[in-house]
Amino acid sequence: MKTRRTRRGRLLAALMAGMVAMSACAGGGGGTEENVYVYAVNGDPMTVGLNAQFVGGTYPILFSAQLMDTLIFLSDDYKLTPGLAKEWELSPDGLELTLRLREGVKWHDGRPFTAEDVKFNFEEIVPLQTYGAMLAGRIKSVDITDPNTVVLRLKEPFGPLLETVAQQFMLPKHIYEGTDYVTNEANKRPIGTGPMKFGSYTSGQEVVLVKNPDYWGDKSQVDRAVFTVMADPNSRAEALFAGEIDGAVIDPSQQQRVQATEHTKLLEHGQFPQMVTTMFNSENKYLKNPDVRRAIFAALDRAAFAQTAMSGIGKPANGIMPPEFGWAVNPDVDFDKDFPRDLDKINKVLDDAGFKRGPDGTRFTLKIQYIFTLTEVAATVQMAQSMLKEIGIDTKVEGSGGAVYSDKVYKQGDYDMAFVRSTIGPDPSLGIATWYVCNKENKPGSNPTRVCDAEIDKAAAAALDTADRDKRAEALKKMQARAAELMYYAPIAWFNGGFPTISTTRWQGQDAPRVMAERLPWHQMTPVR
Repeated sequence: MKTRRTRRGRLLAALMAGMVAMSACAGGGGGTEENVYVYAVNGDPMTVGLNAQFVGGTYPILFSAQLMDTLIFLSDDYKLTPGLAKEWELSPDGLELTLRLREGVKWHDGRPFTAEDVKFNFEEIVPLQTYGAMLAGRIKSVDITDPNTVVLRLKEPFGPLLETVAQQFMLPKHIYEGTDYVTNEANKRPIGTGPMKFGSYTSGQEVVLVKNPDYWGDKSQVDRAVFTVMADPNSRAEALFAGEIDGAVIDPSQQQRVQATEHTKLLEHGQFPQMVTTMFNSENKYLKNPDVRRAIFAALDRAAFAQTAMSGIGKPANGIMPPEFGWAVNPDVDFDKDFPRDLDKINKVLDDAGFKRGPDGTRFTLKIQYIFTLTEVAATVQMAQSMLKEIGIDTKVEGSGGAVYSDKVYKQGDYDMAFVRSTIGPDPSLGIATWYVCNKENKPGSNPTRVCDAEIDKAAAAALDTADRDKRAEALKKMQARAAELMYYAPIAWFNGGFPTISTTRWQGQDAPRVMAERLPWHQMTPVR
């Protein structure tokens, strides 16, 4: 503990010294105080870059949301509001989206944002982004009808069109045209139109953003935001409780202390909701039978996971679709009713499937994969081992880093069950459905179970192929019903323990409503004097 405190002290001392120096420089000797915000991250964000258009993950999305704008904003509670497009209109047949752009918007380098930028993004950049790739194949043309109007014409309707557009961070044509987009150095020093600008980067230590004084919207009250690397979760927590940093993601086990501390608070919004899920490898000889998978899922006590492994922050999932997508929830899919934890019945299903207990009481052994840095998932796995033991299933668990986990689960198929935390996404077709549709290429971030079901694929496709929300809901409800029957991937809890925890010691307003998921409410944050 002494070593940990010493390291944290040195890190924060260096950070504070830098902040004092920055304030003095900003004042030019006149005593003007610079408003500095400090957020601790658990690793070097530059490892993968800061541009979410080309790479997924926590940090690209976090930084893109501060530095860049989308044409349409989508909040964490799924409200659409004007972004770089001051208004839009979707034709009744869903085939034409007219975007009327704001005038006078400038890129961070001072060049004007224009309709040519928008056309370039739809034609060149959007196809490379995860959600954008689903839209790109349906684009017929991108037409500039006047200097401030762009019309996106589709070959066929695309259900989550507006939500997909709202996930595309606009990039400057004059920076990317004629380059290798993915390796362009601007991905590490992004030039956007957002409320914050890239300031500096120190390898392994910090990324600094600065206020964009020319932002077209409400100006940031934060002059400089320092995203400091603090890998140790205990150090992040102690720094937060001490008021030395303003925000960080900390271990869910710390949340009781957070609730008991006057100046700390776990955010309940600001990002798309998250879930903890489990999945089955259908190529395993014991798990080929859906009845066996259903029985095993029924043995998992979702309420116990939420209360104990997730420190009371999680809420047991009672269906495939989260409540935030109420319009698409199938009320007939009811985990409490369909998967009661009746051990006698569960044991009978396993016996009838031909997997009777051996002399030692064991039916078979399953390998479980998980990401060890997700502590609530690790705790869930530990509890699951005991639950499965009750029905005669032994387990071998393997915890690894995210990259190794992805390789084992997707590329190698080296798992029988897996547990993970993920986001529910901006729309059911862009998030939830991707865990159920066929994924023959075993692409990461999609269905890893090797299950390909024609009925599910048809329903998911139908939800994509219409702009009519009622028809989309009908298709998605069919998908959920079939997914519950086959039981190869399912949420066990809705969980926001991976959201940031904030300190109000130095800044008020971090918990203000946000027009864009992941974007801090810079203009509503005020320093505590």
